[in-house]
Amino acid sequence: MCSLEQFKIDLKGLTRDETPLEWDLDDTFFEQLDSPLLQQGSVHVSGSIRKASGFYELLLDCAGTVTVPCDRCLDPMEQPVEASLRQVVKLGTEHTDDDDVITVDEADGCLDTAWLIYEAIALAVPIQHVHQPGDCNVLMSEKLQKLSAARSSDADAKDAVDPRWAALEKLRVKN
Repeated sequence: MCSLEQFKIDLKGLTRDETPLEWDLDDTFFEQLDSPLLQQGSVHVSGSIRKASGFYELLLDCAGTVTVPCDRCLDPMEQPVEASLRQVVKLGTEHTDDDDVITVDEADGCLDTAWLIYEAIALAVPIQHVHQPGDCNVLMSEKLQKLSAARSSDADAKDAVDPRWAALEKLRVKN
């Protein structure tokens, strides 16, 4: 079982200038975050957190696959993802709205990286995800073709001009 506690980094407890980080994410990680976009996957995360004067620099690389619904047939499909994350973190008492720097409460001193990792992976998923040709659900593909054919015939019927309007159009052109 994956516990999200392992993704919390005690910034005040870091003893070295650079601390290596490594996690293997599985389905339980995505289930515990309870987000509708990604609910399954297998992703390896590696990187480090570097301690500098007045701030910390978090560098992470993510590579693996996540399961997303196909945009055509809605069946699950595996989508390869690769993401990199660079985040500057500082300890402080005031929250800032700066997206480039995360301020962690100095009293707590603990950075939760679980959501940062999830967001990096979610942003690496392409906007459109579709099975390779021939891999989509056959029944769904047939229904889509039928609906598409019906829709195009309806559009053709709408494009046909009523003969009364055609006669009026001839009058307009003459004048």
